[in-house]
Amino acid sequence: MINPAVAERIRSEILVHDVVLYMKGTPVFPQCGFSAQAVQILEMLRVNYRAIDVLADPGLQQGIRDFSDWPTLPQLYIKGEFMGGCDIMREMVQAGELQQLLAEKGIPFEDR
Repeated sequence: MINPAVAERIRSEILVHDVVLYMKGTPVFPQCGFSAQAVQILEMLRVNYRAIDVLADPGLQQGIRDFSDWPTLPQLYIKGEFMGGCDIMREMVQAGELQQLLAEKGIPFEDR
């Protein structure tokens, strides 16, 4: 069961920021290959996003998994909605679905 304080912290982050990536490490120094790929996708699209390092807070690392009911990291949220992890992000960007979703939600990006 998720700690209520952790759940509230997650809810606050995903509501305040249009795009949030919960990841292992930071965009400058990702701590796993999947997190690195997720960052590359967002950087390629030049999306403004908030990255949150779950390794800095053990409660958050398990809390985000419980919050989304998704076992792996990274995890992408757009306008408060859980999108999925690295594989889903990769599939969405290749199909143009991520770009379409960003446009529909009014989030600026560049499709290079």
